[in-house]
Amino acid sequence: MRALIFDLDGTLLDTIEDISDSMNHVLGMHGYPRHTLEEYKLFVGDGASNLVKRSVRSIDAAEEILAQLEQEFRADYDKRQTTKTRPYDGIPELLSELVDRGIKIAVLSNKPHELTEKIIAYYFPDVTFNAVIGQRPGHPIKPDPAVALEILEIFGLRSNDVLYVGDTGTDMLTAKAADLTAVGALWGFRDKDELAENGADFFAKRPIDIIKRWFGGNNDG
Repeated sequence: MRALIFDLDGTLLDTIEDISDSMNHVLGMHGYPRHTLEEYKLFVGDGASNLVKRSVRSIDAAEEILAQLEQEFRADYDKRQTTKTRPYDGIPELLSELVDRGIKIAVLSNKPHELTEKIIAYYFPDVTFNAVIGQRPGHPIKPDPAVALEILEIFGLRSNDVLYVGDTGTDMLTAKAADLTAVGALWGFRDKDELAENGADFFAKRPIDIIKRWFGGNNDG
């Protein structure tokens, strides 16, 4: 393997507390029930619009209300996104090892593009990514494979040279749609069953397992 594409939330960074705090803050201001961290782990992964819809859980919520809530969530999260968020154990070492070995790396997220760039720069200032791409106006979000294929062009590589690492079924579907090898990150927000049902080719219990399996030694998990 010559390159890796990483999901962000639940794969590189444990973002769930900052996301839940922001969404609960907005829900509370409008009189909607708040949710637990475990619930938010099921709500995230498909962009801010879907997060808001799942959080509100109201079939009759007007589109303008949902749009207002999304705008308020984005504004609050922009201020809060580095409060409790942390890289998962082993992720900084994994990224450093890949860069040292000359392996190309990229981030593909359904988080808004400007927030994706900002949080990557904040938590990984010394890591050189070949591409960092979030949700952009006019571009489809995962599981559509369009942006993953765009990253392949940036890499200048074929799909069979690239691993895709993510923690949700959406990530596995994205990988399969782009004909990439799908690696399910078991340290993230979703369970192994969801990843398997959506096409995971391999699983990694820890970030180091990626190095062991593909770049020397065998995965012990």
